[in-house]
Amino acid sequence: MAELARPFPPGRYPVVVIGSGPGGLQTSYALGRLGVEHAVLSQDDAPGGMFRRFPIFQRLISWTKPHAPVERGSRAHQRYDWNTLLADEPEHRAGLWELMDGSSYFPSRPEMQRALETFAERAGVGVRYGCRWTATRREDDGFTVETTDGEYACGVLVLAVGATEPWKPDIPGMEHVPHYAQVRPPAEYAGKRVVIIGKRNSGFEVADGLLPWARQIVLVSPRPATFSVMTKSLMGARARYLQPYEDHVLGGGTLVFDAAIERVRRAASGWEVETSGTTIPGAFAFEADDVIATTGFGTPLLDLPGLGVPTVARGRIPAQTPWWESVGVPGLYFAGNASQGATELKKYGLSSNSAAVQGARYNALVLARHIAETHFGAQPVARPLAPGEVIDFLLDEIQTGPELWNQQSYLARVVALGDEPHDLGIQPLAHFVDQVGEDAVAVTIETDNTGDIHPAAYVRRGGSVDDRALPGGPTLDFGTAEHRRHLAAALEGSMPR
Repeated sequence: MAELARPFPPGRYPVVVIGSGPGGLQTSYALGRLGVEHAVLSQDDAPGGMFRRFPIFQRLISWTKPHAPVERGSRAHQRYDWNTLLADEPEHRAGLWELMDGSSYFPSRPEMQRALETFAERAGVGVRYGCRWTATRREDDGFTVETTDGEYACGVLVLAVGATEPWKPDIPGMEHVPHYAQVRPPAEYAGKRVVIIGKRNSGFEVADGLLPWARQIVLVSPRPATFSVMTKSLMGARARYLQPYEDHVLGGGTLVFDAAIERVRRAASGWEVETSGTTIPGAFAFEADDVIATTGFGTPLLDLPGLGVPTVARGRIPAQTPWWESVGVPGLYFAGNASQGATELKKYGLSSNSAAVQGARYNALVLARHIAETHFGAQPVARPLAPGEVIDFLLDEIQTGPELWNQQSYLARVVALGDEPHDLGIQPLAHFVDQVGEDAVAVTIETDNTGDIHPAAYVRRGGSVDDRALPGGPTLDFGTAEHRRHLAAALEGSMPR
C-alpha cells in the first residue's frame, strides 16, 4: 500500500524533473500551473535539497526581511525576501517570515527547510521521494532515466540537483583533506590550529563558526579576499562574515593569507600545508592540527558528460544556453543552483544570482514557460498594451520588478513595440540581445563598476540592439519625470505617435 501511495511510478512522462530542492519545487509548481504533465523524482526523503544539510553553521547568507517598505507577500516584497518560493495564489505561499524567530533577518537552516516543506505541502507539489537517479540514456524521442525504482522515459529532462557534490582542486595531498561537507561540531576544534583552504563564503562561514573555539585560524587561497559589498554581487564573501577578517586586520590570531597551495601532507603533529605566496611572494608552510577544504561544490552529472554534456568552471557546472538548456544535449535543462552555468552578459563583470534561491526561483519560472511554449505548444505571453501604457508599464517594472532587482543585467522585462505593443514577460537578457526578431525593448537594473545602480533599456530596431543607461540616483527612485524623458527618448521612432 505504501508503494501505491507514492506518486509517479516508473513509465513515460512528457517531462521528468530530478530534485526536490528549491529549483525542483519551483520548476514543478510552474510546470503544473502551465498544464505540463511531469514527474518529479528525488533521492531525498522529504523536500529541501541541500538545505536539509547546509549551511554547516546553520545561518543562511541570503536575507528575508519580515518588515520592508512594501506590503509583505506582494510581488514587490520579493525584492526584500530572497528565500521564499513563489506561488500565484496566497494559500499556496509559504512566506519564510512566517517561520522566522526574529533573531536575525538571515533565516536559519531549519527555518528554510520548514519553509520548503510547507511550500510543497500548500502548493501540492508531488514528489516521488527515495528514488535515486543512477544513469541516463539518450533516445531518438528524448531520454531514459534509470533510477533505483525503475526506468522513466521522457521527451524533456530537467535536472534540479543543485551543486551538491564536494569539489576539490587537483593538488597533491588534497584528496586526503576533509571537505566543508565533513566539518565536525565546533567544540571538536577547541584549542586547535586550523588551516581553511578557500576564502569565499564557505571558508569565511567556517572561520566565523570556529572563532570561539580554534587556537588559530589561517584562511588561504591565491586571490585576496573580497566581500559582496565590494563585488556588488554574491561572488564575494557575504559581509556578515567580516569578523574573521577583522580578527586578521587587528592581529587577533586569524590569518587571511594570499597563497597558492602547493602540497598538503600529513605530518607527525597533524598536517603541513606548503604554499607559494601571491600578494607577497615567497614559500610559506603552515602546520595545523586540522585542514578543511572549502573549495566549493559541483553539479552531480553522473554519466551525462559521456552523453555530450559540456561543463564550465573547471568541470563543476554544466554549460548552458540562455534558456538553461545544455549546449551539447538538446532537451536537457537545468534548474536551481545549477542554472548558474547559463550564458549571460556579465555586464560590468558582475555575475547573476542564479546560484542562490533569489535568482534561481525566477529562472525556474521562465524556464517552465519556455519548455511549455517550445515543446508543448503553449501560447507565448503577449499581453496587449495601449501605446500610452508602455512607458508607465516599463517604469513600474524598473521600480518594483523583483526579477530585475534580484537578477540584475541577467533577466529583463520585454515589450514588443510598433503599432500594437504587447508585454512579452520576463526573458534572459542575453537571449534578447542575441535574438533577431521584432522591434522590442528590454529593461533591466544594472550596477556599474563605480557602484551606481541604474535602470537600462535595450532597444531592438531592425535586428540591431542599442543599449542605453538611464539615470541612477542615491534614493533609487526610478519613476521620476527625468526617467520618463530618458525612456521616451530611447523609444523615439519605435512607438506610434
